[in-house]
Formats: sequence, structure tokens, C-alpha cells
Amino acid sequence: MGPVLPTLLLILAGILVGGAWSLYRQDAPRGAIVVTGLLAVLATAGGVLWLLPGEG
Repeated sequence: MGPVLPTLLLILAGILVGGAWSLYRQDAPRGAIVVTGLLAVLATAGGVLWLLPGEG
């Protein structure tokens, strides 16, 4: 799949960060903000780790 999947993960991370910020600005429940932020962190980590060189 090459660089397509990591790129999509990083795009998703950006959307999730924007969503978390939007939830924060709207005074949404803290749980929703935390879950959205954690998903953004996971998507970022997945995209970056996928791009690191390794075996295979």
C-alpha cells in the first residue's frame, strides 16, 4: 500500500484534532474531548510509526 495508509492516518489525526478542539470550544463533556484527543494521538502514532523503516 506504500505511503497511502500512513498519509490517510495522518489526515485522520488532523481531522480528529480539529474535532477535539471544536468540542473543547463548545464546552462538550470532558469524556468526549478526551476520547477524541486519544484517537487523534493513536492515529498520529500509527501514521508516524508506519513510516519508520523496519524489517520487511
